[in-house]
Amino acid sequence: MSQDTRHFAEEIEELKQRLLTMGGLAEDRLRLAIQALVERDRNLIATVIQGDEAINTLQLEIDDRCFKLLALHQPMAIDLRVIVAALKINGDLERVGDLAVNVAEAAEQYIAHAPVKPLIDVPRMADMAQRMLHDALDAFVSRDAEAAQSVLTQDDILDALKDQIFRELLTYMLGDPRKIEPGIELILISRHLERVGDHATNIAEDVIFIVEARDVRHHAADRTE
Repeated sequence: MSQDTRHFAEEIEELKQRLLTMGGLAEDRLRLAIQALVERDRNLIATVIQGDEAINTLQLEIDDRCFKLLALHQPMAIDLRVIVAALKINGDLERVGDLAVNVAEAAEQYIAHAPVKPLIDVPRMADMAQRMLHDALDAFVSRDAEAAQSVLTQDDILDALKDQIFRELLTYMLGDPRKIEPGIELILISRHLERVGDHATNIAEDVIFIVEARDVRHHAADRTE
C-alpha cells in the first residue's frame, strides 16, 4: 500500500469517526429534549434550544473534509460513494439537531398547560427514532447493508406509532377543549420524531447505495426484497 493510499484510508476513517461524533451530539440533544418534556424542565428546554452551535460547527468541518478528499484524491467507485454519502449524511444529522430544537420549542409550549395524559408513547417513539439513527450510523461505519435494511423496516413501525398517538390525542382533545392547545404540541412533537426517523432512513438508504451501488429511494419493493 502506497503512502498516498494509506493516508486516504486514514482520512476516510477519520471522516467516519467525525460523523459518529456528530450523530452522538444529535442523539443526545434529542434525548435531552424529550427528557425536558417529560420532566417539564424549563432550564433543560432552554439548554437544548440554545445549544445548536456544536453541531453546526461540526457540520462545516465535515463538509470541508469531504470536499478536500474529493479534490485531492479524486476517488472512484465505492470510495467516491462513501464521500458523497458522507456529505448527505452530514446534512441529515444537522437536520436532526434542528428537529431536537423543534421538539424543545414545542415542549416549552406544552408545559405551559396542564398535562394532557401520561407521556408513554411519545418517549417510546423518541427511543425508536434515536435507535434507528444510531443503527443507521453503525451500518454506515461498518458498510452493513443488512443492518441498513433493518432500519428501513423500522420506519414503518415509527410511522404507525405516530398515527396511533394522533388518534389518541384527538380523542382527548375532542373530550376537553382545554386539551386542544397542548394536544397540538404533542402532535407536532410526534411529527418531528417521525422526521428524525426519515433522516435515519435516508442514512440507511445511503449505506445500501455505498455497498450495493443500488438506489432504493422511492422504491418500497426494493427495500423488502
